Amino acid sequence: MKLLTFVKQGVTSLGVKTEKGVLDVAEAAKEAGACVPDSVMSVIEEGVSALGAISDLVASTSASSAAWLRESDLEFGPCVTDPKKMICVGLNYRKHAEETNAPIPEFPILFNKFQNTLTAHGRDIAIPRVTNKLDYEAELVIVIGKKAKYVSKEDALDHVFGYCCVNDLSARDLQMRTPQWMLGKIGDDFSPLGPYLVTADEVGDPNRLNIKSTVNGEVRQQSNTSDMIFACDEIVSYISQHLTLEPGDVILTGTPEGVVLGYPPEKQIYLKPGDVVTIEIEKLGSLTNRFVGE
Repeated sequence: MKLLTFVKQGVTSLGVKTEKGVLDVAEAAKEAGACVPDSVMSVIEEGVSALGAISDLVASTSASSAAWLRESDLEFGPCVTDPKKMICVGLNYRKHAEETNAPIPEFPILFNKFQNTLTAHGRDIAIPRVTNKLDYEAELVIVIGKKAKYVSKEDALDHVFGYCCVNDLSARDLQMRTPQWMLGKIGDDFSPLGPYLVTADEVGDPNRLNIKSTVNGEVRQQSNTSDMIFACDEIVSYISQHLTLEPGDVILTGTPEGVVLGYPPEKQIYLKPGDVVTIEIEKLGSLTNRFVGE
């Protein structure tokens, strides 16, 4: 199932992308007199039972219902609206480590972002005036669906609700100012998330997905999640040894080669106002944002 959020009368609402269009879940439930979760966080929390109720609602809503919307008319919200934790993995693709002349890490390199970084597909993103080196990073996101503590690698993916795209924006001049990377990662709207949250059953193996980014239509990154140093099951298991993962937590799993930082200095052209960046991951859709001056 492909879940999404959209803005309706100033409030974030839950939608489901289908072959018939996008179903406004709250509107369809109202028409049917049904009781179903009305937010993406509720669906993640309730899991299988919530997905079953929504699936039944999709099947029973007539084609003539006003609950069916055109995706092109929607203002998207982040596909995960209220994660308690945003955990990121750095240098997790072999070729990306090589292009930046970094050693292959022995353990996952972890850092965090905050909710101020969340934004959505189709939104403009302001380049902060404090950076001259804003870089794109196409990444696969793991969305946790079940509480996870001390889980094994073999059981780790059973705790995953689904996956989505993110552009892990990075202000390189701020990131490299100190040994800690956080400053370069926490700018407002530095984590556009979406367009869809795709359930794990529909994705299958998360480490066999094509991933790419384009800037103004030019392909900059083109790889596959199989190039990860630490696979998705390893990442979830490793993090769960150190803290408790909760439903709705998101894990950004690292970016492949092709970022601006990996180019020779004379060829490094960072994002500027007017640039349009699209992150595309197989089965998960395309996430597009335009950059503007602050």
